[in-house]
Amino acid sequence: MSHGARVIRTGVSSAGPAAPPPVTVASSSAGSDEELMDGGYFRSCAGMLKVAQMITLLIGFISVNNSPWTDYSAYSFFQIVTMCDLVMILFFYIMHIFRVYRKLTCVSWPLAEFLHYLIGTILLLIGSIVAASKSYNITGLVAGATFGFLATILCVISMWSSYKVSCITQSTNASV
Repeated sequence: MSHGARVIRTGVSSAGPAAPPPVTVASSSAGSDEELMDGGYFRSCAGMLKVAQMITLLIGFISVNNSPWTDYSAYSFFQIVTMCDLVMILFFYIMHIFRVYRKLTCVSWPLAEFLHYLIGTILLLIGSIVAASKSYNITGLVAGATFGFLATILCVISMWSSYKVSCITQSTNASV
């Protein structure tokens, strides 16, 4: 408990009415609540990582889709997994850009994103292994499997960074 002098600010001083508080201009990357979009997320590491994941998944899907197939079930599974991952990553990307997580607080968004990456990465790894083993040296199928593995690595990086941020944020809030 401090016994030092405290300053109490009031709206009126002996010199007359108080001056209005200075107006500050928030930059687009600062992330004020009034802004519709978070401009800083576009340039953040997590945002660029999501864009890279979406591009690699799309390239893998297009490569497999435009190649002659030898095994229908293997490549249809790969296509379904890549499109589902692409849609879910796009969903979380839009959620972060428009700050939906601030409005819907009933959902644990870091946990939902972590579980999406965990399940999606496992399914993508399985699909990429099956696609690579059934490719029979057809270039489009090999390229699709390669981009599937690359997307798997990017998803693991994103999952690790999401988990790391969640744990650091949670432990910091718990000690305060």
